[in-house]
Amino acid sequence: MSFTVAIDGPAAAGKGTISKAVAAHFGFAHLDTGLLYRAVGAKVLTGAEPIAAAEALMAEDLEADNLRTPEVAQAASKVAVIAEVRAALVAFQQTFARRAGGAVLDGRDIGTVICPDAEAKLFVTASAEVRAERRYLELAAKGHKDTREEVLADVKARDERDTNRAEAPLKAADNAILIDTSDLSIEDAVARAVAEIEARLPA
Repeated sequence: MSFTVAIDGPAAAGKGTISKAVAAHFGFAHLDTGLLYRAVGAKVLTGAEPIAAAEALMAEDLEADNLRTPEVAQAASKVAVIAEVRAALVAFQQTFARRAGGAVLDGRDIGTVICPDAEAKLFVTASAEVRAERRYLELAAKGHKDTREEVLADVKARDERDTNRAEAPLKAADNAILIDTSDLSIEDAVARAVAEIEARLPA
């Protein structure tokens, strides 16, 4: 059986946490598609050309230690606006999505572009202020010195770039279920996602 769950949303809304929990709950494979763009961005920061980096991407590139840094996040957001980079990564994602046993993909354009026929689509969001506070605490725990104001500005800049890019902008699919995590605990958000997916599973 192939069953695809598409989970989209802006940075730090909780879609990664929800996606991992949903995949574990149902025994589905999980792909954080943002890691593809982060891996390309990381290569660009070392001098690689974006399109060539995307075309040569290997599975092991997704395991690099530096993919969660703010610098790589910004580089990922910049390479993600390049149509040829996105095209190079589409086939990888679509093949993963239809694998036997079910798959959960999270990103910015899964329900709209990568898997428009996904059996379940969720759009996970939260206010910019809530997302920035989460990201600030995450970075602070890792020893980064960014201020709350800097992190909020970074979150808003990424939102602006992601929602206004010409190629596959961040937006909810017409038939996606909206989950706003601003005032939800992780447990409640996951429970809501699981319930929505269960309602769409074949009997």
